[in-house]
Parts: sequence; C-alpha cells; structure tokens
Amino acid sequence: MTFLRFFSPLRAIRDLRRYLATRPAYEIWFLMLAMVLTLVVIWAFVKDSNIPVPYKRNIIYVESWPADRSDEQIRAQQKIDQAKKHAQQAELEKKRRKRQEEFKRLDDRLEKWGI
Repeated sequence: MTFLRFFSPLRAIRDLRRYLATRPAYEIWFLMLAMVLTLVVIWAFVKDSNIPVPYKRNIIYVESWPADRSDEQIRAQQKIDQAKKHAQQAELEKKRRKRQEEFKRLDDRLEKWGI
C-alpha cells in the first residue's frame, strides 16, 4: 500500500487548480461547455431509460358455490373445468410452436447469409 499513500484528493484538487491556472480562459470555458454537454447527454439517456410500466389489472373472478352440494356435483364441475384447462393449454402450446417455427425460419435465413 505504499504506492497509494501518494494519492490524496487534496493533492489532486491542488494539482488540477495549478494546471487550469496555466491554461487560457477560452480553454476553461470550452472545457466547462464540453462537460455540461456531456452531462446533458448522459442525463437524457438516464431519463429516457426509465419507462414506467403501465398498470395492468389482474381481476380474479370467484364462483360462489352452495355449501351443501354433493361430491358428484363437485366432480362434474371439476371435469368441466379440466376440459377448459386442457383446451387452454393446447392453445398455448399451439402458439408456442408457431412462435418457435417463426424463430426457426429466421435462424435458417440468417444461416443462409452466414450469420
């Protein structure tokens, strides 16, 4: 750590002041202008990168069932619900396969071009 003992923020500021004192005034103004423009561009990128996510409602509908329904009624409703669930899963799988085929076609096209 003997190497780092030569570094001091006060020495750095003093050295910068001495260096800037030897420069002409127009160079100092152009330096400040360049720094301000750079900071404005960085600030614009940071501000533009923060895109708020739109609020999306997640509504959950609950069915009301009588407390005295029989086991047969429950099983019948479960069969109906299971059929709906299988249909939804099949539709989702169909969409996934279609999307995968699109990417496959794109990959084949890029492969032709040597990418």
